Amino acid sequence: MTKRDVFEYALVRVVPRMERGECFNAGVIVYCRAKSYVAARTHLDEAKLLALDPKADVAGVRAALRAVEGLCAGGESAGQAAGDEPGRRFRWLIAPRSTVVQPGPVHTGLTVDPEAEVERLLDLLVR
Repeated sequence: MTKRDVFEYALVRVVPRMERGECFNAGVIVYCRAKSYVAARTHLDEAKLLALDPKADVAGVRAALRAVEGLCAGGESAGQAAGDEPGRRFRWLIAPRSTVVQPGPVHTGLTVDPEAEVERLLDLLVR
């Protein structure tokens, strides 16, 4: 039997107008401590964004989603967090915030391949 490791994930949500509270999923962040793995994948449904807020800053939302992916990737794209371990970067990203792009609740699961989980969850919950 193949060993499965515990992983955590959170959806990345877009809340175009905070006062209305409407949101939609635009990405997923996956963290697996056993594999020292953290990654994010995003997919912005521009039509959905503009349906909820015709004046939304599409370029700004895209930049914020790219920043989430960059922070997970580490290295220069992570900015000040470049030297932080994957778990610390994940915890920073899932901290509650009142911005247009924000994390959802954290969930857990078991996986053999965390990279495959990122793609599976993106297809299942975002696209």
